[in-house]
Amino acid sequence: MSSEDNTDPTAHWSFETTQIHAGQQPDAATKARALPIYATTSYTFDDTAQAAALFGLQIPGNIYTRIGNPTTEVVERRVAALERGAAALFVASGQAAETFAILNLAGSGDHIVSSPRLYGGTYNLFRHSLPKLGIDVSFVDDPDDPDSWRAAVRPNTKAFFGETISNPQIDILDTPGVSAVAHENGVPLIVDNTIATPYLIQPITQGADIVVHSATKYLGGHGTAIAGVIVEGGSFDWTQGRFPGFTTPDPSYHGVVYAELGPSAFVTKARVQLLRDYGSAASPFNAFLVAQGLETLSLRMERHVANARRVAAFLSNHPDVLSVNYAGLPGSPWYERAQRLAPRGTGAVLAFELAGGVEAGKAFVNALRLHSHVANIGDVRSLVIHPASTTHSQLSPAEQRATGVGPGLIRLAVGLEGIDDILADLELGFAAARAHRSAHTDLAAAAF
Repeated sequence: MSSEDNTDPTAHWSFETTQIHAGQQPDAATKARALPIYATTSYTFDDTAQAAALFGLQIPGNIYTRIGNPTTEVVERRVAALERGAAALFVASGQAAETFAILNLAGSGDHIVSSPRLYGGTYNLFRHSLPKLGIDVSFVDDPDDPDSWRAAVRPNTKAFFGETISNPQIDILDTPGVSAVAHENGVPLIVDNTIATPYLIQPITQGADIVVHSATKYLGGHGTAIAGVIVEGGSFDWTQGRFPGFTTPDPSYHGVVYAELGPSAFVTKARVQLLRDYGSAASPFNAFLVAQGLETLSLRMERHVANARRVAAFLSNHPDVLSVNYAGLPGSPWYERAQRLAPRGTGAVLAFELAGGVEAGKAFVNALRLHSHVANIGDVRSLVIHPASTTHSQLSPAEQRATGVGPGLIRLAVGLEGIDDILADLELGFAAARAHRSAHTDLAAAAF
């Protein structure tokens, strides 16, 4: 459990060097250069004194793979370094990461303030599951207005939450502005940085306190592993009075006071309380797969963004497209903010509203041949989905609109294929949608 003491000399390294080397040395026992997969449940102790010191958090080391493993530790150190954070925790999924990030701060009777522009699974967690635990969530009316966040604060508020690039609205969160409001009210800002990745946005340098990722997506990059990561910035003051869980002794862990553990307080608490008790541990093999993806993150994101820009420009000029959600387009309401906060690009996920509504959207998706129709983003392959009938189908029409989902909205995660092949495949979808609209018009005319 030593990943909370990130001593890797990465501060002076470039992003590209960090993504390959941070957190890892050649294996001490075998001299293996590549990251080994430590497929073990447990670890031997030198003696009872060492075992007691490990369990008492007095010394770093491994106890049980549910709460720490040498393979996952490398990924934790590397992602923390890439995000310019103090410590990280690798867990079983992105959903587990954001759930743990909230539960580490809030319990029954507490309150969270959130942007409404969220991935459907996150919206469900906030709208339905957290209230069952007694945690109330308020969705701000206008995430772009600091006063909207300020007005939502209550005495029992424990955190602000938003997505740096939202899914599927594809707006850019004003991280510096929102974090300033959070901090003036004594609470941390938690952001989901999945779409941006630390290559495009490093939220901690912009004022965020906690960063979560679905490592399933771009960090892994190949669609082969489910995983999540929590990163803490290490500078938030947990002794302000709102967080007794950090300032009073924990009877379930030898009376430790987490606020006294320094910059890794948040991650240590999440590890030895939540990961220990709820058990959302990631497989070391999945950690290995994510590590493979991290080594090429910058290269992949450069190509993802280049292709996405071409696709966004193509869609913005297409006669069958009503609107395009992509902050990298000059016409986007978030274009100026994107240039300031994400100058390398606004990711490879974009969405567009197709003329013809739900049925036209379905026809579009069904006609594609290159794009994979899957409930995922962040793959090397180009991916497509119709959110209103899938990822956001459990939301009411009003809730769908609040999250940026219209009836004809198509979400694309632009892959690494040749751009001409991607655009040609999209034309197949447009042709099918036009045919559907024409047939529907003919039927309506015949009925009349």
